[in-house]
Amino acid sequence: MKHITLLLATFLFITTQAQIDINKSLKDAKKKADNTLKPKGGDKGLTNDEVISGLKEALTVGTNNSSSLASKADGFYKNPAITIPFPPEAMEMKARLEKMGMKKQVDEFVMTLNRAAEEAAKDAAPVFTNAIKGMTVGDGFAILKGADSAATGYLKEKTSVELHDKFKPNVAAAIKKVDVTKYWTPLANAYNKLPGVTKQNPDLDEYVTQRALTGLFKMIAVEEKKIRKDPAARVSDILKKVFK
Repeated sequence: MKHITLLLATFLFITTQAQIDINKSLKDAKKKADNTLKPKGGDKGLTNDEVISGLKEALTVGTNNSSSLASKADGFYKNPAITIPFPPEAMEMKARLEKMGMKKQVDEFVMTLNRAAEEAAKDAAPVFTNAIKGMTVGDGFAILKGADSAATGYLKEKTSVELHDKFKPNVAAAIKKVDVTKYWTPLANAYNKLPGVTKQNPDLDEYVTQRALTGLFKMIAVEEKKIRKDPAARVSDILKKVFK
């Protein structure tokens, strides 16, 4: 009888302890889940609407600032971080032409590529703004808890294809406006007449489009980091609340 009583007591102890462990595990899991929904270092009182509103405003501010800076004269050309160089696939051409005494023409061509990007960037802000509207609550909390460039990464991932399709016609128009071909055609013709060289005719519209978008995203990432790190960059009450 004593053995039976001891076994029952042991069983009850194990069962009770198991229930305690289960309850603790459930409690820990709930706490962890709750924590994932809290803004990193932010106000626990933030609503979903406030988070999304703040992030959308941050991206809008960042894209507007970036587009404005990039579209100014020398916004690309004299910014080492985003300046558009001579097409990489034609670097041999560049070297040969410079040896032939055409460095000035090469430099003028590079300048016009950047002028085209600067011109196209004038129309970039509305495109970015429209792309920001589809952000979900889940996206918002993931961005808020993410790295310093998480919002930029989200924007790039979600909109690159659409932005490219909308941006390229602007680049093409800008290339015509600053007359890139006026500088490119003589360079290409001079090079292509040389014996034994591979003929060069890069897609300048595509090249400038890709480089311009890459440059803009780099600048947006810089603006995002400012908003996250620098209180002075938080230009509205919602930004101050979400990113405090």
